Amino acid sequence: MAEDQTQQERTEQATPKRREDARKKGDVPRSRELTMTVVMLSGASSILLLAEPMGGNLVSRFGEAFAIDRARVFDPAQMTTALAELATGVFGSLAPLAIILIAAAVLSAVLIGGWSFSLEAAAPKFGRLNPVKGLKRIFSANGLNELVKSLAKFAVVATVAMAWLWFSVDQLAGLGRESISSGVAHALEICGMSLLVVSAGLVLIAIVDVPFQLWQYEKKLRMTRQQVKEEFKETEGRPEVKSRIRALQQQVATRRMMEELPTADVVITNPTHYAVALRYDDATMNAPRVIAKGKDLVAARIRELATEHGVPLFSAPPLARVLFRTTGIGDEVPSRLYTAVAQVLAYIYQLDATSNPARHQPQKPVIELDEDEF
Repeated sequence: MAEDQTQQERTEQATPKRREDARKKGDVPRSRELTMTVVMLSGASSILLLAEPMGGNLVSRFGEAFAIDRARVFDPAQMTTALAELATGVFGSLAPLAIILIAAAVLSAVLIGGWSFSLEAAAPKFGRLNPVKGLKRIFSANGLNELVKSLAKFAVVATVAMAWLWFSVDQLAGLGRESISSGVAHALEICGMSLLVVSAGLVLIAIVDVPFQLWQYEKKLRMTRQQVKEEFKETEGRPEVKSRIRALQQQVATRRMMEELPTADVVITNPTHYAVALRYDDATMNAPRVIAKGKDLVAARIRELATEHGVPLFSAPPLARVLFRTTGIGDEVPSRLYTAVAQVLAYIYQLDATSNPARHQPQKPVIELDEDEF
């Protein structure tokens, strides 16, 4: 069976269950090029916006670090304190940029695949340490694709970066003639603009990579016809299991039906093949309801229980067959059968009222129905 599945072509679209199983394993579409592009664009924009305050803060911190009081020089413990203060100050200056970069990395990762966290994906896989499998991955079609993308990315970034450096050579050379404070801020602006220009080149790669990653992911999730059939069996249940469940449900419904049978007003019979028990309460019901019905052996059991509990039996073959076909347990009698059922119930109520043999017995109605109309 496994060999047959491997030989079959994956021609079927992935089912919702297969997609959900893949997501639980952390297997969702991702584009590293998109993530890198968004992070670089966010970083470049942040540097351009924060260049002046961040540069001034860094200059101030480093100025304080290099201005050491004579009294602190001779205290070895003060050097550690000064280093900690410098590190804290620098981190505080760069914290806004770091927060923006982390947020950009997280948000860009979920742009095409959505949020997914899986412990299974985070678990170490020691099989990846196998050098043979590693070489197979390197020289596979996917490895070749990654190599082509890396070369294309390098070519684009290198071309854009060199063109921008050539354009900015005068600004870079002029940094030495500026004051420290303005020079640092200007240098940060140049770095931010350089990242922005280089990121613009990466946008072209991301535009190509995102559709490719989505197509590759869909191709990986494709299924064979046999896999679809087996998944359907697992999801919907195997035929033998479903048959057993239906049988158990039928047993429970029959038992409940037999328990309610003693409350019936009448059981309409075929008289041997069908039996339908009706109950009517004018205070709570709009029309008589079917509380039990059965065919053959079940019908025989209904008649037996009805006799044991004193529920009247009324033989009306056409009416019994039509009620059996057109109603379910708990259903009201169809409006087209109101007249026939009313005749039966009226007769039963008259029998109860004239239970004394000395009284005149009511005449049994003859129920005539055209079964083809139902």
